[in-house]
Amino acid sequence: MNTSTGTEKNFNYFFGLVNLTAVFCIVWFLWYIFMNPNTVMKLYTPMYGFSLVVVFLSGIVLMTKVVDYSSFKENLPAPENRFWRGIILTIVCFVLMIFLVYFVFWGFIGKFGIAYFSPDSIVAAGGIGAEPFSARENASIAIIYFFTAFLWISLFWSVGFGRWPWQKTSAGVIAWSRIFAIFFFVSIFYAILFHPHVCYLFYPAQSKAGVDPWWGELAGTGSAFFSLGLVLCILFWVIVSDMLWEGYPWKLLEKDGEGTFAKAVVTFIATLILGIIILFILTKIMNVVWDEAFVGGQYTDGFDFRYIHAGEISGFFILATFILKNYFNNFPNAGSLWLRAFIRTIIALVIGMLIYWFYYSPLATFFLAKVEGFAQPGDTPLVWALLFLSIIMIQWEFFEGWPLKRK
Repeated sequence: MNTSTGTEKNFNYFFGLVNLTAVFCIVWFLWYIFMNPNTVMKLYTPMYGFSLVVVFLSGIVLMTKVVDYSSFKENLPAPENRFWRGIILTIVCFVLMIFLVYFVFWGFIGKFGIAYFSPDSIVAAGGIGAEPFSARENASIAIIYFFTAFLWISLFWSVGFGRWPWQKTSAGVIAWSRIFAIFFFVSIFYAILFHPHVCYLFYPAQSKAGVDPWWGELAGTGSAFFSLGLVLCILFWVIVSDMLWEGYPWKLLEKDGEGTFAKAVVTFIATLILGIIILFILTKIMNVVWDEAFVGGQYTDGFDFRYIHAGEISGFFILATFILKNYFNNFPNAGSLWLRAFIRTIIALVIGMLIYWFYYSPLATFFLAKVEGFAQPGDTPLVWALLFLSIIMIQWEFFEGWPLKRK
Protein backbone atom coordinates (compact mmCIF):
# COMPACT_ATOMS: atom_id res chain seq x y z
CA MET A 1 0.00 0.00 0.00
CA ASN A 2 2.59 2.53 -1.12
CA THR A 3 2.00 5.35 -3.57
CA SER A 4 4.27 7.36 -5.78
CA THR A 5 5.41 10.71 -4.49
CA GLY A 6 4.97 12.18 -7.98
CA THR A 7 1.57 13.64 -7.19
CA GLU A 8 3.08 15.43 -4.18
CA LYS A 9 6.01 16.83 -6.17
CA ASN A 10 3.73 18.14 -8.92
CA PHE A 11 1.26 19.85 -6.59
CA ASN A 12 1.63 23.57 -5.93
CA TYR A 13 0.73 23.93 -2.25
CA PHE A 14 1.08 27.70 -2.34
CA PHE A 15 -1.44 27.87 -5.18
CA GLY A 16 -3.69 25.62 -3.11
CA LEU A 17 -3.48 28.10 -0.21
CA VAL A 18 -4.25 31.01 -2.56
CA ASN A 19 -7.22 29.11 -3.95
CA LEU A 20 -8.51 28.35 -0.45
CA THR A 21 -8.20 32.05 0.39
CA ALA A 22 -10.22 32.93 -2.72
CA VAL A 23 -12.91 30.42 -1.75
CA PHE A 24 -13.02 31.91 1.77
CA CYS A 25 -13.63 35.33 0.21
CA ILE A 26 -16.44 33.91 -1.93
CA VAL A 27 -18.04 32.35 1.14
CA TRP A 28 -17.70 35.63 3.01
CA PHE A 29 -19.34 37.52 0.12
CA LEU A 30 -22.25 35.05 -0.01
CA TRP A 31 -22.59 35.27 3.76
CA TYR A 32 -22.60 39.08 3.58
CA ILE A 33 -25.34 39.11 0.95
CA PHE A 34 -27.59 36.28 2.12
CA MET A 35 -26.92 35.51 5.79
CA ASN A 36 -25.48 38.54 7.57
CA PRO A 37 -28.31 39.77 9.85
CA ASN A 38 -27.31 43.39 9.24
CA THR A 39 -27.18 43.51 5.43
CA VAL A 40 -29.32 42.48 2.45
CA MET A 41 -31.30 39.20 2.61
CA LYS A 42 -31.02 38.51 6.37
CA LEU A 43 -31.79 34.79 5.93
CA TYR A 44 -29.76 33.84 9.02
CA THR A 45 -32.58 33.82 11.54
CA PRO A 46 -30.77 31.36 12.07
CA MET A 47 -32.89 28.29 11.29
CA TYR A 48 -34.42 29.58 8.06
CA GLY A 49 -31.00 30.20 6.50
CA PHE A 50 -29.76 26.93 7.99
CA SER A 51 -32.52 24.98 6.24
CA LEU A 52 -31.74 26.56 2.86
CA VAL A 53 -28.02 25.81 3.16
CA VAL A 54 -28.48 22.19 4.25
CA VAL A 55 -30.96 21.56 1.42
CA PHE A 56 -28.60 23.20 -1.09
CA LEU A 57 -25.75 20.98 0.11
CA SER A 58 -28.10 17.98 -0.07
CA GLY A 59 -28.83 18.87 -3.69
CA ILE A 60 -25.10 18.80 -4.45
CA VAL A 61 -24.73 15.42 -2.73
CA LEU A 62 -27.83 14.11 -4.54
CA MET A 63 -26.33 15.13 -7.86
CA THR A 64 -22.81 13.82 -7.23
CA LYS A 65 -23.15 10.84 -4.88
CA VAL A 66 -26.66 9.51 -5.46
CA VAL A 67 -27.56 9.91 -9.14
CA ASP A 68 -23.95 10.44 -10.31
CA TYR A 69 -25.19 13.13 -12.73
CA SER A 70 -27.11 10.39 -14.61
CA SER A 71 -28.89 11.88 -17.65
CA PHE A 72 -27.29 15.30 -17.08
CA LYS A 73 -23.98 14.17 -18.57
CA GLU A 74 -25.03 13.98 -22.19
CA ASN A 75 -26.96 17.27 -21.98
CA LEU A 76 -24.07 19.33 -20.57
CA PRO A 77 -21.35 21.23 -22.46
CA ALA A 78 -18.27 19.24 -23.48
CA PRO A 79 -16.08 18.01 -20.57
CA GLU A 80 -13.26 20.39 -21.53
CA ASN A 81 -15.63 23.33 -21.04
CA ARG A 82 -15.64 22.94 -17.28
CA PHE A 83 -16.64 26.53 -16.55
CA TRP A 84 -20.05 26.31 -18.22
CA ARG A 85 -20.64 22.78 -16.95
CA GLY A 86 -20.02 24.07 -13.42
CA ILE A 87 -22.34 27.04 -13.86
CA ILE A 88 -25.17 24.86 -15.18
CA LEU A 89 -24.86 22.25 -12.43
CA THR A 90 -24.73 24.95 -9.73
CA ILE A 91 -27.92 26.50 -11.10
CA VAL A 92 -29.58 23.08 -11.17
CA CYS A 93 -28.78 22.56 -7.48
CA PHE A 94 -30.05 26.05 -6.61
CA VAL A 95 -33.33 25.38 -8.44
CA LEU A 96 -33.53 21.98 -6.73
CA MET A 97 -33.18 23.71 -3.34
CA ILE A 98 -36.03 26.10 -4.17
CA PHE A 99 -38.19 23.23 -5.42
CA LEU A 100 -37.60 21.01 -2.38
CA VAL A 101 -38.10 23.69 0.27
CA TYR A 102 -40.92 25.78 -1.13
CA PHE A 103 -42.83 23.33 -3.31
CA VAL A 104 -42.22 19.86 -1.87
CA PHE A 105 -42.07 20.62 1.88
CA TRP A 106 -43.85 23.96 2.31
CA GLY A 107 -46.38 23.55 -0.48
CA PHE A 108 -47.07 19.82 -0.66
CA ILE A 109 -46.01 17.69 2.34
CA GLY A 110 -46.65 20.51 4.81
CA LYS A 111 -50.01 21.32 3.25
CA PHE A 112 -51.42 17.84 2.65
CA GLY A 113 -49.51 15.61 5.04
CA ILE A 114 -47.41 16.79 7.99
CA ALA A 115 -48.32 20.34 9.05
CA TYR A 116 -45.07 21.21 10.79
CA PHE A 117 -43.16 21.17 7.48
CA SER A 118 -45.06 24.30 6.35
CA PRO A 119 -45.09 27.70 8.11
CA ASP A 120 -48.51 28.46 6.63
CA SER A 121 -49.99 25.23 8.00
CA ILE A 122 -48.56 25.94 11.45
CA VAL A 123 -50.04 29.45 11.44
CA ALA A 124 -53.40 28.14 10.21
CA ALA A 125 -53.46 25.58 13.04
CA GLY A 126 -53.18 28.40 15.60
CA GLY A 127 -52.03 28.06 19.19
CA ILE A 128 -48.86 29.14 20.96
CA GLY A 129 -45.90 29.59 18.62
CA ALA A 130 -48.05 29.99 15.52
CA GLU A 131 -46.92 33.51 14.68
CA PRO A 132 -45.20 33.65 11.23
CA PHE A 133 -41.60 33.99 12.43
CA SER A 134 -41.75 31.15 14.96
CA ALA A 135 -43.71 29.00 12.51
CA ARG A 136 -41.05 29.44 9.85
CA GLU A 137 -38.28 28.63 12.34
CA ASN A 138 -40.02 25.44 13.50
CA ALA A 139 -40.71 24.31 9.93
CA SER A 140 -37.08 25.02 9.10
CA ILE A 141 -35.90 22.92 12.06
CA ALA A 142 -37.90 19.94 10.76
CA ILE A 143 -36.42 20.36 7.26
CA ILE A 144 -32.91 20.61 8.73
CA TYR A 145 -33.40 17.35 10.59
CA PHE A 146 -34.75 15.56 7.53
CA PHE A 147 -31.92 16.59 5.25
CA THR A 148 -29.27 15.95 7.87
CA ALA A 149 -30.54 12.37 7.87
CA PHE A 150 -30.37 12.46 4.06
CA LEU A 151 -26.73 13.60 4.08
CA TRP A 152 -25.84 10.80 6.48
CA ILE A 153 -27.58 7.98 4.62
CA SER A 154 -26.60 9.14 1.12
CA LEU A 155 -22.89 9.54 1.96
CA PHE A 156 -22.89 6.27 3.88
CA TRP A 157 -24.58 4.58 0.92
CA SER A 158 -21.92 5.91 -1.44
CA VAL A 159 -19.11 4.59 0.77
CA GLY A 160 -20.72 1.32 1.87
CA PHE A 161 -22.93 0.06 -0.96
CA GLY A 162 -21.60 2.07 -3.89
CA ARG A 163 -23.50 0.80 -6.94
CA TRP A 164 -24.44 -2.53 -5.32
CA PRO A 165 -26.78 -4.34 -6.01
CA TRP A 166 -27.53 -2.56 -9.28
CA GLN A 167 -23.98 -2.47 -10.70
CA LYS A 168 -24.97 -4.53 -13.76
CA THR A 169 -27.83 -2.24 -14.78
CA SER A 170 -27.94 1.09 -16.62
CA ALA A 171 -27.02 4.43 -15.05
CA GLY A 172 -30.66 5.51 -15.00
CA VAL A 173 -31.76 2.40 -13.11
CA ILE A 174 -28.93 2.87 -10.60
CA ALA A 175 -29.88 6.51 -10.07
CA TRP A 176 -33.59 5.94 -9.46
CA SER A 177 -32.98 2.83 -7.36
CA ARG A 178 -30.60 4.74 -5.11
CA ILE A 179 -33.03 7.65 -4.78
CA PHE A 180 -35.93 5.45 -3.65
CA ALA A 181 -33.77 3.26 -1.39
CA ILE A 182 -32.02 6.20 0.29
CA PHE A 183 -35.19 8.24 0.87
CA PHE A 184 -36.88 5.12 2.28
CA PHE A 185 -34.21 4.77 4.96
CA VAL A 186 -34.00 8.53 5.48
CA SER A 187 -37.72 8.58 6.30
CA ILE A 188 -37.26 5.78 8.84
CA PHE A 189 -34.28 7.38 10.58
CA TYR A 190 -35.95 10.79 10.56
CA ALA A 191 -39.08 9.33 12.16
CA ILE A 192 -37.04 7.66 14.90
CA LEU A 193 -34.32 10.22 15.62
CA PHE A 194 -35.98 13.59 14.98
CA HIS A 195 -39.76 13.42 14.57
CA PRO A 196 -40.51 12.94 18.31
CA HIS A 197 -38.70 16.18 19.15
CA VAL A 198 -40.45 18.22 16.45
CA CYS A 199 -43.83 17.07 17.78
CA TYR A 200 -42.87 18.55 21.16
CA LEU A 201 -41.94 21.95 19.75
CA PHE A 202 -45.60 22.93 19.94
CA TYR A 203 -48.00 23.50 22.79
CA PRO A 204 -49.81 21.35 23.53
CA ALA A 205 -47.31 18.68 22.44
CA GLN A 206 -48.45 16.51 19.54
CA SER A 207 -48.29 13.39 21.71
CA LYS A 208 -50.56 11.35 19.43
CA ALA A 209 -48.41 12.09 16.37
CA GLY A 210 -45.03 11.40 17.96
CA VAL A 211 -43.86 9.53 21.04
CA ASP A 212 -42.14 11.23 23.93
CA PRO A 213 -38.45 11.48 22.83
CA TRP A 214 -37.16 8.04 23.68
CA TRP A 215 -33.63 9.31 24.25
CA GLY A 216 -34.70 11.71 27.03
CA GLU A 217 -33.52 9.63 29.97
CA LEU A 218 -30.41 8.42 28.16
CA ALA A 219 -29.27 11.85 27.00
CA GLY A 220 -30.64 14.06 29.77
CA THR A 221 -32.66 16.08 27.24
CA GLY A 222 -35.64 15.57 24.96
CA SER A 223 -34.06 17.77 22.31
CA ALA A 224 -33.14 16.15 18.99
CA PHE A 225 -29.89 18.09 19.21
CA PHE A 226 -28.73 14.80 20.74
CA SER A 227 -29.56 12.96 17.50
CA LEU A 228 -28.23 15.77 15.33
CA GLY A 229 -24.92 15.84 17.16
CA LEU A 230 -24.62 12.04 16.97
CA VAL A 231 -25.37 11.95 13.23
CA LEU A 232 -22.75 14.62 12.52
CA CYS A 233 -20.16 12.74 14.61
CA ILE A 234 -20.92 9.59 12.59
CA LEU A 235 -20.81 11.51 9.33
CA PHE A 236 -17.32 12.75 10.14
CA TRP A 237 -16.00 9.18 10.20
CA VAL A 238 -17.86 8.25 7.01
CA ILE A 239 -16.21 11.16 5.19
CA VAL A 240 -12.77 10.67 6.75
CA SER A 241 -12.67 6.98 5.85
CA ASP A 242 -13.69 7.79 2.29
CA MET A 243 -11.35 10.72 1.69
CA LEU A 244 -8.40 10.52 4.07
CA TRP A 245 -8.27 6.74 4.47
CA GLU A 246 -8.92 6.22 0.72
CA GLY A 247 -11.92 3.99 1.40
CA TYR A 248 -10.11 1.61 3.77
CA PRO A 249 -10.60 -0.54 5.71
CA TRP A 250 -14.06 -0.99 4.15
CA LYS A 251 -12.53 -1.62 0.71
CA LEU A 252 -11.21 -4.95 1.97
CA LEU A 253 -14.81 -6.23 1.82
CA GLU A 254 -15.39 -5.25 -1.81
CA LYS A 255 -15.93 -7.82 -4.53
CA ASP A 256 -14.61 -7.09 -8.04
CA GLY A 257 -14.18 -3.44 -7.07
CA GLU A 258 -17.85 -3.04 -6.12
CA GLY A 259 -19.57 -2.59 -2.79
CA THR A 260 -21.21 -5.51 -1.02
CA PHE A 261 -23.85 -6.01 1.64
CA ALA A 262 -21.15 -7.05 4.11
CA LYS A 263 -19.12 -3.92 3.38
CA ALA A 264 -22.15 -1.70 3.97
CA VAL A 265 -23.09 -3.39 7.24
CA VAL A 266 -19.54 -3.20 8.60
CA THR A 267 -19.19 0.44 7.47
CA PHE A 268 -22.49 1.40 9.11
CA ILE A 269 -21.77 -0.33 12.43
CA ALA A 270 -18.12 0.79 12.62
CA THR A 271 -18.84 4.46 11.84
CA LEU A 272 -21.77 4.38 14.28
CA ILE A 273 -19.47 3.14 17.05
CA LEU A 274 -16.77 5.67 16.16
CA GLY A 275 -19.41 8.41 16.13
CA ILE A 276 -20.59 7.45 19.61
CA ILE A 277 -16.98 7.43 20.82
CA ILE A 278 -16.16 10.90 19.49
CA LEU A 279 -19.46 12.26 20.86
CA PHE A 280 -18.56 10.81 24.27
CA ILE A 281 -15.02 12.25 24.15
CA LEU A 282 -16.16 15.72 23.09
CA THR A 283 -18.85 15.92 25.78
CA LYS A 284 -16.34 14.80 28.41
CA ILE A 285 -13.96 17.56 27.30
CA MET A 286 -16.82 20.04 27.67
CA ASN A 287 -17.41 18.73 31.19
CA VAL A 288 -13.80 19.59 32.01
CA VAL A 289 -14.11 23.09 30.52
CA TRP A 290 -17.63 24.02 31.69
CA ASP A 291 -18.23 21.51 34.52
CA GLU A 292 -20.97 18.88 34.41
CA ALA A 293 -24.15 19.64 32.50
CA PHE A 294 -27.45 19.27 34.36
CA VAL A 295 -31.08 18.77 33.40
CA GLY A 296 -32.66 22.15 32.75
CA GLY A 297 -29.27 23.82 32.39
CA GLN A 298 -29.16 26.82 30.11
CA TYR A 299 -26.58 27.70 27.47
CA THR A 300 -23.28 25.88 28.10
CA ASP A 301 -24.78 24.08 31.09
CA GLY A 302 -27.46 22.34 29.03
CA PHE A 303 -27.19 18.82 27.69
CA ASP A 304 -28.82 19.92 24.44
CA PHE A 305 -26.07 22.48 23.78
CA ARG A 306 -23.31 19.98 24.57
CA TYR A 307 -24.65 17.54 21.97
CA ILE A 308 -25.18 20.08 19.21
CA HIS A 309 -21.79 21.62 19.99
CA ALA A 310 -20.17 18.19 19.51
CA GLY A 311 -21.92 18.09 16.14
CA GLU A 312 -20.69 21.59 15.31
CA ILE A 313 -17.12 20.59 16.15
CA SER A 314 -17.52 17.53 13.91
CA GLY A 315 -18.77 19.90 11.21
CA PHE A 316 -15.52 21.86 11.51
CA PHE A 317 -13.58 18.58 11.27
CA ILE A 318 -15.54 17.63 8.13
CA LEU A 319 -14.78 21.02 6.58
CA ALA A 320 -11.09 20.55 7.48
CA THR A 321 -11.13 17.12 5.79
CA PHE A 322 -12.38 18.63 2.53
CA ILE A 323 -9.80 21.42 2.77
CA LEU A 324 -6.92 18.97 3.30
CA LYS A 325 -8.11 16.68 0.50
CA ASN A 326 -8.76 19.33 -2.14
CA TYR A 327 -6.45 22.26 -1.43
CA PHE A 328 -3.47 20.44 0.05
CA ASN A 329 -3.55 17.31 -2.09
CA ASN A 330 -4.45 14.98 0.78
CA PHE A 331 -1.00 15.49 2.28
CA PRO A 332 1.00 13.31 2.85
CA ASN A 333 0.99 10.98 -0.16
CA ALA A 334 4.10 8.91 0.60
CA GLY A 335 4.60 5.93 2.85
CA SER A 336 2.20 3.18 3.86
CA LEU A 337 -1.52 3.84 3.62
CA TRP A 338 -2.10 3.32 7.34
CA LEU A 339 0.63 5.79 8.32
CA ARG A 340 -0.47 8.53 5.95
CA ALA A 341 -4.14 7.92 6.87
CA PHE A 342 -3.23 8.43 10.54
CA ILE A 343 -1.21 11.57 9.80
CA ARG A 344 -3.97 12.98 7.58
CA THR A 345 -6.55 12.41 10.31
CA ILE A 346 -4.40 14.23 12.88
CA ILE A 347 -3.83 17.12 10.45
CA ALA A 348 -7.58 17.34 9.76
CA LEU A 349 -8.31 17.48 13.50
CA VAL A 350 -5.72 20.24 13.95
CA ILE A 351 -7.15 22.24 11.02
CA GLY A 352 -10.64 21.70 12.44
CA MET A 353 -9.56 23.15 15.78
CA LEU A 354 -8.00 26.14 13.99
CA ILE A 355 -11.34 26.72 12.25
CA TYR A 356 -13.00 26.39 15.67
CA TRP A 357 -10.64 29.01 17.07
CA PHE A 358 -11.37 31.32 14.13
CA TYR A 359 -15.13 30.96 14.45
CA TYR A 360 -15.16 31.85 18.15
CA SER A 361 -12.59 34.64 17.82
CA PRO A 362 -13.22 38.38 17.29
CA LEU A 363 -12.31 37.80 13.61
CA ALA A 364 -15.54 35.87 13.01
CA THR A 365 -17.49 38.52 14.91
CA PHE A 366 -16.14 41.02 12.38
CA PHE A 367 -16.41 38.88 9.22
CA LEU A 368 -19.72 37.11 9.94
CA ALA A 369 -21.43 39.58 12.29
CA LYS A 370 -21.97 36.69 14.71
CA VAL A 371 -22.76 37.15 18.36
CA GLU A 372 -19.84 36.76 20.73
CA GLY A 373 -19.30 33.77 22.96
CA PHE A 374 -20.60 30.20 23.08
CA ALA A 375 -24.14 28.81 23.24
CA GLN A 376 -25.81 31.95 21.96
CA PRO A 377 -29.43 31.37 20.81
CA GLY A 378 -28.81 33.30 17.59
CA ASP A 379 -25.60 31.49 16.65
CA THR A 380 -25.40 28.27 14.62
CA PRO A 381 -21.84 27.55 13.38
CA LEU A 382 -23.07 24.74 11.13
CA VAL A 383 -24.63 27.25 8.74
CA TRP A 384 -21.29 28.86 7.92
CA ALA A 385 -19.46 25.50 7.87
CA LEU A 386 -21.99 23.92 5.48
CA LEU A 387 -22.01 26.99 3.24
CA PHE A 388 -18.21 26.77 3.05
CA LEU A 389 -18.46 23.06 2.34
CA SER A 390 -21.01 23.67 -0.41
CA ILE A 391 -18.68 26.06 -2.24
CA ILE A 392 -15.79 23.60 -1.95
CA MET A 393 -17.92 20.79 -3.38
CA ILE A 394 -19.14 23.00 -6.20
CA GLN A 395 -15.58 23.82 -7.21
CA TRP A 396 -14.33 20.25 -7.05
CA GLU A 397 -17.38 18.35 -8.24
CA PHE A 398 -18.99 20.71 -10.75
CA PHE A 399 -15.96 22.73 -11.91
CA GLU A 400 -13.65 19.69 -11.50
CA GLY A 401 -11.17 21.67 -9.42
CA TRP A 402 -10.88 24.59 -11.84
CA PRO A 403 -8.77 26.72 -11.71
CA LEU A 404 -6.59 24.90 -9.14
CA LYS A 405 -6.72 21.59 -10.98
CA ARG A 406 -5.85 21.89 -14.65
CA LYS A 407 -6.15 19.43 -17.51
